[in-house]
Amino acid sequence: MPRSDRQSGQALLILVAVIGLGAASLFMSAMGSPRLDSAREQRTMAALQEAREALIGFAVTHGRLPRPAISATDGNENPAPCVSEAACTGLLPWTTLGVPRTDAWGKLLRYSVTPVYTSAPLQRTSAVATKTVLTRVGGGQIVYRAGNPDCTLGSPCEAAVVYSNGRNNFGINAAGIVQANGSQGNVDEAANNVATLNFMVRPTTDDARAPGGPFDDLLVWIDPQQLYAPMAQARVLP
Repeated sequence: MPRSDRQSGQALLILVAVIGLGAASLFMSAMGSPRLDSAREQRTMAALQEAREALIGFAVTHGRLPRPAISATDGNENPAPCVSEAACTGLLPWTTLGVPRTDAWGKLLRYSVTPVYTSAPLQRTSAVATKTVLTRVGGGQIVYRAGNPDCTLGSPCEAAVVYSNGRNNFGINAAGIVQANGSQGNVDEAANNVATLNFMVRPTTDDARAPGGPFDDLLVWIDPQQLYAPMAQARVLP
């Protein structure tokens, strides 16, 4: 075989190999991205659950739930009383609780607590939890996942919620920089970002046509009974 033919053949083989490697890389990237997202969601849910347990532990020790963090760079609970729903909504006091401050995407965990639950001693015979958790069913109808429209002693809502803004859109990073909303139509995420009472939780989706728009927030909540049982056992309730 002439030398020029051999060189052409070798060049063709190299080209085929490069194309094959590129295709394989793209395939592995496409397959790996969902797995990476799933792993980060799992780590974030673990962090949220750890935060919930730490909050309950704080209540058992101090007879109340903590207030939000002082700021995005100071994870101690705010020493000033929070007497309104807005003042009692902010960032998880990670230093006070001794828990991770961010989710798996590097965003600070959010926290909203019923004001009366931040004062000790907690009066369980009169303290009314105010947080509700919503979701969507069927064609997008909004229903209560936890809590109800009334929030009374006889029909209680939730004492507190802890949540992550998820991978995309909104949130505050570890340096305290506010993350912009990079989507359109994500009304449920936008509502969560400014919520003080009613919070949405639903399956993750990138579909802009889904009711409520794209959504990847993650959230846990604390039911009053989850607090009262260990607090009563520790004898920190009146």
